[in-house]
Amino acid sequence: MADLHKSTQVEWPTLALFVLCYATFAVGTVWAAAWFLPLGMVLTILALALHSSLSHEVLHGHPFAARLANEALVFPAIGLFIPYMRFRDTHLAHHQDSVLTDPYDDPETNFLDPARWARMPRWLRLVHDINNTLLGRLLVGPVLGQLAFMRSDLREIARGNTAVLLGWILHVPAVMLVVWWVARVGQMPVWAYVLSAYAALSVLKIRTFLEHQAHAKARGRTVIIDDRGPLAWIFLNNNLHVVHHMHPRVPWYRLPVLFRENRGRYLMRNDGYYFKSYGEVFRRYFWRRKDPVPHPMWGEK
Repeated sequence: MADLHKSTQVEWPTLALFVLCYATFAVGTVWAAAWFLPLGMVLTILALALHSSLSHEVLHGHPFAARLANEALVFPAIGLFIPYMRFRDTHLAHHQDSVLTDPYDDPETNFLDPARWARMPRWLRLVHDINNTLLGRLLVGPVLGQLAFMRSDLREIARGNTAVLLGWILHVPAVMLVVWWVARVGQMPVWAYVLSAYAALSVLKIRTFLEHQAHAKARGRTVIIDDRGPLAWIFLNNNLHVVHHMHPRVPWYRLPVLFRENRGRYLMRNDGYYFKSYGEVFRRYFWRRKDPVPHPMWGEK
């Protein structure tokens, strides 16, 4: 098995991706946007989606041994909507596998308490049903997720949670740096940049769409999507999600090696929750609704 211990040296593949990410961002928002705005937006969307994946690497301790150095790399909030510190704290809480998919204890769940579902007006249930198709997740998933995320954080701030408040306060200068870039350096209209940021969230929703299922056993809740295409690269191999959950400190470029060397072990671990590719995911769920939004087992606890 590949070495699972994080090196104290610089992880150069990750650092090289940071250079590529910010270079693509600069080209997209400046030169490409000035030449042909749709091209600039496509490049910007790709850079923002990759930046989110790199932020995920950072919160797991990459590419440097020093946390402050890592977090400095993602300080510019080019994705606009999610404060890094809140992403870090909620995602690390999500890594408690025993609560995966729980409507209350998993901060990244897409499931709802059946009792809450029953109280929802019909129109809101319809919106969530649409969101439970892949097309719907691309269109309305980002706004639904953002509203739920902000509502939860506002409740925490009202209860006096200073860590949540600090995360949002520090998000302000991180966003202002991006506002300065777009206004003074970039050649992209503000509306185009905001739309690109929304579209980048939509791209990320492809990854999270099937990441976890409601399964009786916690070990069977995390997916393997055996993809090697451009989406897997943008997601930094997080499509091999059970591998990441079992080895959260392993950098993105080692995950495929671990999976190849121990394929049977991981598929046994997650009870065969497996898809061949993102192409299969699109074919099966682009129009068709997946599992119900109400958690099918939560009421049994």
